[in-house]
Amino acid sequence: MEKREVIKLPPGFRFHPTDEELVVQYLRRKALSYPLPAAVIPEIDLLKFNPWDLPGGFGEDKYFFNLNETKYMSGSRSNRATSQGYWKATGKEKQILTANSRGNQVVVGLKKVLVFYQGRPPRGARTDWVMHEYRLACVAPTDCKHSTSIPLIKRTVSWQLV
Repeated sequence: MEKREVIKLPPGFRFHPTDEELVVQYLRRKALSYPLPAAVIPEIDLLKFNPWDLPGGFGEDKYFFNLNETKYMSGSRSNRATSQGYWKATGKEKQILTANSRGNQVVVGLKKVLVFYQGRPPRGARTDWVMHEYRLACVAPTDCKHSTSIPLIKRTVSWQLV
């Protein structure tokens, strides 16, 4: 995995991408090892940090690439535990859509909202920390075929954007 220096944006510039831009321009390119439009999203091991210890300042949105690891070798459940708590999914996943070459809307990614709980399940205390997890519905066009319901790629380790 190639480490690139993350660009620090000058005062007045904001990184404020749409969900579609995050998935298509950053996450999919990362998964395919294509060059990114800009080196503005660092790679971290999310589970080594509690939310209050994440790099970056307070009061601003933070974006990170994280290798998603499954909880069990033979399973598909993500490991979301940190040293002092865990991230728990809330609500329903949102589909991220983009237009294909024919102008039809296709699902390119999924967005999940997670809330951080301090402690261990099932007795963790809910906090105000919220994370939006983005993952790909498919990596390459050949994965998607002609289907409107796109199967999720099942891998032990895959990139996600948080």
